[in-house]
Amino acid sequence: MIYQVTTEADTGVGSDGVGVWYDRLGWAYGLIASDPAVRAVALVRLADAERNTRDALDRYNRTWRRGYSPRRKAASRNYEEIRKYALPDALWDRPAGPDIVAWPGLPYALLFLEWEARYPQEWTRHAKAWGTKQGLIRDVAVAHHEETVRTKLADLIEIVVQRPYRCKDREYVRAARAVDSDDLRTRLKMAARSDNPWAQRHAGYILWLLDRPEVPNTRHVWRTWLAAAPRE
Repeated sequence: MIYQVTTEADTGVGSDGVGVWYDRLGWAYGLIASDPAVRAVALVRLADAERNTRDALDRYNRTWRRGYSPRRKAASRNYEEIRKYALPDALWDRPAGPDIVAWPGLPYALLFLEWEARYPQEWTRHAKAWGTKQGLIRDVAVAHHEETVRTKLADLIEIVVQRPYRCKDREYVRAARAVDSDDLRTRLKMAARSDNPWAQRHAGYILWLLDRPEVPNTRHVWRTWLAAAPRE
């Protein structure tokens, strides 16, 4: 499913409108398709975009050795434009905090996180970027999203708690606190009562923190909670 954000940019006016974003990155929805053949096609497209980005960056770097300012500026503009067609590069220049709610790139930030959640091996092989993952989760963890985005974040949290821990997964506690709801808690309670030991621990921990908003989500708090958690 394609999750879109309703903003003034939906009119397509301006260089960063929703329509322009889709023209650049609409192919990336294939990365989260259930059909492996569709994902394979999208991965080829991603490889092409990454190669074009690397080539543009190489051209820009070469201008520094030549010391020719007009050419350097042109190469810089070309690189900035080319990388808007690749992931995660297109997501690096993004607003933080509440402003991200109206950002036309938000659907692709959610797509990048969903790709990592659903197909972690492919994500790691083709686009591993732990810092980008961490930054995106922190940026989208705001309380003022529309319902479709809140549901998508709940979906991601539900997927992540049911797998072995991956780098930066702990950041999803921040997202859970931002979109806390009866629906999310019901999902987490079901995961905590499941036969999956990872889900029991991860979902149980998030539920415990949701009831204690004043408690920081630190490694020390996690280890302390884990040591006191009942063992099945």
